[in-house]
Amino acid sequence: MESYETLLNKAYQQVKVITVSKDRFDIPKVTGQIEGKATVITNFKAIVEYLRRQPEHCAKFLQKQLATNGKIDGDRLIFNTKMNSQKVNEKIQMYADEFVICPTCKKPDTEIESEKGIKSKHCLACGARSPLKQF
Repeated sequence: MESYETLLNKAYQQVKVITVSKDRFDIPKVTGQIEGKATVITNFKAIVEYLRRQPEHCAKFLQKQLATNGKIDGDRLIFNTKMNSQKVNEKIQMYADEFVICPTCKKPDTEIESEKGIKSKHCLACGARSPLKQF
């Protein structure tokens, strides 16, 4: 039989550490420019890193919500149409509300998990689980 300390060390190794937790969750505003008929979001990588989500997942959501095609090019996201930055910021906030912020404790310390093909949001702060909509 293992000692209490050994079991406790194993448990600590399995606990996920919350690296950033703020009382106020301020998503960086988009910066970019219009290039011909395209809109380039130059700080897209910084935004998804702050949200702690996959760039592809966020880009797919934004493309669907903004009804436009786009692609990830390095640290940038390029939409194939001219777009107002306020509109993009609103959609990023919608993404955060749906896929990042916990509906129970309102903290951004969540992760997306998939069990048997069903995706859910698991809060590392309070332990709540909530189902996610498919898009």
